[in-house]
Amino acid sequence: MQSVLFILLSIGLTTFVTASDVLVFTDSDFESKVQQHDVLLVEFYAPWCGHCKRLAPEYEKAATLLLKNDPPVALAKVDCTVETKTCGKHGVSGYPTLKIFKNGEFAEDYNGPREADGIVSTMRSKSGPSFRILETLADYEKFLDHSDHSIVGYFESDTHSLKSDLVKVADQLSEKLRFAYTTSKEILDKVQHLNKIVIHQPKRLQSKFEDAFSAVEGVGNTIKTYIQEKIHGLVGHRTPSNAADFSKPNVVVYYNVDYVRDTKGTNYVRNRVLKIAKKLADEKVNVHFAVSNAEEFRHELNEYGIDDIKKDKKYVLARGAGSEKYKMSEDFTFELLEEFARKVANDDLEPYIKSQPVPEQTGDVKVVVGKNFNDIVNDKSKDVLIEYYAPWCGHCKSLAPKYDELAKKLRKESDLVIAKMDATENDVPPPYDVQGFPTIYFVPKNNKDNPRRYDGGREVDDFIKYLAKEATEPLQGYDRNGSKKKSQKATDDEL
Repeated sequence: MQSVLFILLSIGLTTFVTASDVLVFTDSDFESKVQQHDVLLVEFYAPWCGHCKRLAPEYEKAATLLLKNDPPVALAKVDCTVETKTCGKHGVSGYPTLKIFKNGEFAEDYNGPREADGIVSTMRSKSGPSFRILETLADYEKFLDHSDHSIVGYFESDTHSLKSDLVKVADQLSEKLRFAYTTSKEILDKVQHLNKIVIHQPKRLQSKFEDAFSAVEGVGNTIKTYIQEKIHGLVGHRTPSNAADFSKPNVVVYYNVDYVRDTKGTNYVRNRVLKIAKKLADEKVNVHFAVSNAEEFRHELNEYGIDDIKKDKKYVLARGAGSEKYKMSEDFTFELLEEFARKVANDDLEPYIKSQPVPEQTGDVKVVVGKNFNDIVNDKSKDVLIEYYAPWCGHCKSLAPKYDELAKKLRKESDLVIAKMDATENDVPPPYDVQGFPTIYFVPKNNKDNPRRYDGGREVDDFIKYLAKEATEPLQGYDRNGSKKKSQKATDDEL
């Protein structure tokens, strides 16, 4: 009996573990199965690929969500270590490779986000028109019964001026938001809206602290602005795909947010944040709120010096109106959250700066960290050439001896500083744009707000010629063409 029970449990466990909404295609059925879908996203992967392993849970989650889309969108995968014929035919040379198929034919490479919400929004925009026309009450109720916001136009006729405005906005925003309109008498008789565009919150986000819907104010281009500003309500659900859409100043509460498996627990915390948000909004305090999943934003928490993320803990971070970073260091309480939010709104906090300890300057290259950035780089008495690097970067390692030599040759230039900063351990402030390593900027002493990116050669002579030409004050050892002056030749001989 125990053996039978063990076998049944094993079968049940296996079924549970292997259940998936991602379709599996092979060489033998790829062509026939692709034909069965109007729109399809296919991942070509290898089981050993690290990027594929990271994508897998997001891809699974997106597949489940997109099955509920109207119309549904399927996600599939092909193991290229086994199904070599199919992967070869579609030119797969790296993993994972994602491709979109329409009506059984390859349509385009997928170059969108690789987390669940981003995949869902991108594929939803590929699956049909930018808006739906709701003709029956059943269509209407089904459209609103969705986990995302719904933006619906209610018009007495197809010729109403707001309808063309809605269609125009839908064409611009449909990749992230859901749009529809209706002229159906059956629907209009049922609802209280007429000749309006209305933002409807999904049921999962509705609460007693704010209306479940809001009428869009304005016409023409102002409709788009209003929607973008109001779509998330008093406390939005901030995800990796919509994080950039939240207005500043904002305060984000990070915890185990999960609207798939624990809506009740998620909203227990969010509703208490909503109460604070409503209180401050009624007082006209200019601050916005959001909740986010701490694990999904682990990288963001790391940027604020939080590395050990605990599942049962709440974290609060903020951005000021000018993108200043703020961190609530005290143990979380809702009373402290309100106090923190008020201080963010009033710019009454010391900004958080990710920084290594301020070093003793022993070399010719000045070492910049977050805490001494202003003292060195923004010193208005000196021009600065600064390299942003990563310790693991091979190109940075190759540049290092040349950069040291450059600083040594220019050590007597009193109006010029050669500096470097580890951009992986210190905050890089705006307006510096560091997307790769090394990234080098020249910062004139009379224009610290407008640093100039250096894209020239990386030999010592290349740097010297550039600095000789661009320096605010003429270099003491080189003319404007970068040629050595006699005094510099003597210095070089000493070196």
